[in-house]
Amino acid sequence: MEIKIRPYQAEDTQAILDIINYNILNSTALYDYNVRSYEQQKTILEDKIAKGFPVIVAELDGVVTGFGMYSEFRFREAYKYTVEHSVYVDNDFHGKGIGKILLQELIVLAKKQGLHTMVAVIDAENQSSVVFHEKFGFTTAGIIKDSGFKFDRWLHSVFMQLILE
Repeated sequence: MEIKIRPYQAEDTQAILDIINYNILNSTALYDYNVRSYEQQKTILEDKIAKGFPVIVAELDGVVTGFGMYSEFRFREAYKYTVEHSVYVDNDFHGKGIGKILLQELIVLAKKQGLHTMVAVIDAENQSSVVFHEKFGFTTAGIIKDSGFKFDRWLHSVFMQLILE
C-alpha cells in the first residue's frame, strides 16, 4: 500500500467533492449546511491555486483517498504569513495514515513558502482531530464557544496553531 501525494488536477474535483459533501452531511468538520455543486467546489480549489496556495491529493492505487490545502487565515495584509489549512480523508480510508502524510506535506510546503504560522479550526466535538494536530506540534490557542449551529445544537470552534520554524 503506497500512498502517493501529488498536486491537485481538475479531474480530482469529483472525488474531492464527494469527500466534502459526505462531511457536510454527516459531520461537524464543515459548518456548511448544504452540499456543494461540482462547479462550486472546482471554483474554490482553483481560487486557492490562483492565489499561490497548494491543493494536494492523496492517491492509493489510482484512487483519490484524501486531500489537503491551505489559504489565507484572514484578509488583512498583516496576516499574510499565516494560513488556515484543511485536511480531509475519504471515510472509507480513515486510519491508514493518509491524513498524517497530507498534513506533513502541507507543513513542508508552508515552510518553503516562507510562512510563519499554520492555523487549524476544529469543531470541539472532534477530539481525534485535536489530538492528531497535537502530534504535529499544534497547540490550542483558544476556543470560541457557540460559534456554529448545526444538527440542532451549538458548536464550539477550537483554534490551534503551529509556529513554523
